Amino acid sequence: MGGLAPDSDEPMDTKTKTYIQSAWRSVADRTGAKFNHQFWAVCQPRRSTYPACRAVITAGLQLTGSRERYYEALQRAYFLDARNPSDPETLIALAKEIGLDAVQFQEDLGSSVVQQTFREELNQVRSLGVSGFPTVIWHRQDKTDGNRLEVLSTGYTDADTLRERWHVLTNKLMR
Repeated sequence: MGGLAPDSDEPMDTKTKTYIQSAWRSVADRTGAKFNHQFWAVCQPRRSTYPACRAVITAGLQLTGSRERYYEALQRAYFLDARNPSDPETLIALAKEIGLDAVQFQEDLGSSVVQQTFREELNQVRSLGVSGFPTVIWHRQDKTDGNRLEVLSTGYTDADTLRERWHVLTNKLMR
């Protein structure tokens, strides 16, 4: 989890709302991705992504394989169902919807284990120089260097460009 914006209960300012709405339109135009723009009318958006990041970690700690399922549910809730990922109620409801123990999830969400895991993941992302999303990180095992993480792309990258970058990197390693 990379987190874009720290915890805040402050409503999102107009400039940020306008920027994000424009980004949604741009992504939809470039990729065909769907967005429910009703989010901006029915939710009180806050520029705080850390609660959602901690929720993804919490899900993964509760049950193997749940991190990915929760992440997908969270993305769907935000982008398609116009549900606010900054609201604890939304985060807890999503846990229940994917079959997690909602009471345990709520307890774990603020735990020191989740906080520490999130700090470690933030540090790792920052050490790679990641400052925007989406970012594709390549986890590779190297016989001389062991496990390595490398940024393959930051921001929107079409599939052909991503494949070309992958090809260039893997060919470098073969030499």
